[in-house]
Amino acid sequence: MSADQTRIPLVDLAAAHAEVAVEVEAGIARVLATCAFVGGPDVAGFEAEFAAFTGVAHCVGVANGTDAIELALRALGVGAGAGVVMPANTFVATAEAAVRAGARPVLADVDEEFLLLDPQRAAEALAGPVESRALVPVHLNGQLAPMGALRALAEAREVFLVEDAAQCQGATQDGLGPGAWGPRGIAATSFYPGKNLGAYGDGGAVLTGDEGYDLALRELREHGSSRKYVHTRLGFNSRLDTIQAVVLRAKLRRLADWNVRRRAAAARYDALLGGVEGVRTPGTAPGNEHVWHLYAVRVPERDKVLALLNEAGIGAGVHYPVPVHLQPAFRELGYARGDFPVAERSADEILTLPLFPQITAAQQERVAEVLAGAVGGL
Repeated sequence: MSADQTRIPLVDLAAAHAEVAVEVEAGIARVLATCAFVGGPDVAGFEAEFAAFTGVAHCVGVANGTDAIELALRALGVGAGAGVVMPANTFVATAEAAVRAGARPVLADVDEEFLLLDPQRAAEALAGPVESRALVPVHLNGQLAPMGALRALAEAREVFLVEDAAQCQGATQDGLGPGAWGPRGIAATSFYPGKNLGAYGDGGAVLTGDEGYDLALRELREHGSSRKYVHTRLGFNSRLDTIQAVVLRAKLRRLADWNVRRRAAAARYDALLGGVEGVRTPGTAPGNEHVWHLYAVRVPERDKVLALLNEAGIGAGVHYPVPVHLQPAFRELGYARGDFPVAERSADEILTLPLFPQITAAQQERVAEVLAGAVGGL
């Protein structure tokens, strides 16, 4: 068997494209024929379809996931130095979006088992010296943070709940998905190509059940305008591209099935790796319907293990190796190493294994075999 035949990618975008290629090509041809390059029926159609899929009244398509978080904060009036509480182990875009909105990231640690925002640590952050106006749980790897406790905390402290839902399209907790957690709730998501629902470039959306937020978001993404040349607020250009909407509509029709296949693949990894000493497999928090955007194990000497996997043709990766407070760009927040021990320790252990709807049992068996050998040889 050649090296190319044994190479297993972290994410197989080509396999996903093969399932939607005919529909996408027809949709793009339709856009070219009508010259509806900005907005138009495909964007409106996707917004309606994704809102229905998620069970939330309104979906506003935007240019990318970072913009989605920033626009959600701006629609709520969160800015001008207000604190925004978020976990330390998120992608830097969560904190970046808060800064772009004029706010200040206030970090909190995560729980040891699921690496999701810890409500107790979030409460302590809200009680800190920075006056916070928003709480931003990050739904990591395909499952929701503990939303019941976090919603109660947001209501008690009278702050907005803004979910970073970039990694959990189709996930629910106790039957509710992102954006459905109360009248002060709003959720932002990304359609970066590697997501469960990925475009062929950048894209994002904001989900909300509130009509007022929906109207504000639509103005903000269009230079603060709902009517041509009339600008009621300061916004910017962040529209979902029409071609990306075509791709997303085709993929959305398959998302529920793809998530089922992801769950089956995750269960197969659980069985293959459950007895491997030194490999800590991920779990599902109570009440969650996980969609397994990532299957992230924890291992000792992670960088050595990663190198051995990559040398064997296994496309493993790391999400995310440096917590926000240790990034040079956020040094001015004033945090130091040791402030968020769970986030810091897990960042040194996390190893993301190949997982996508089209992955085969044979591919997973090879990943498990190489991983077990790498960990066993330490």
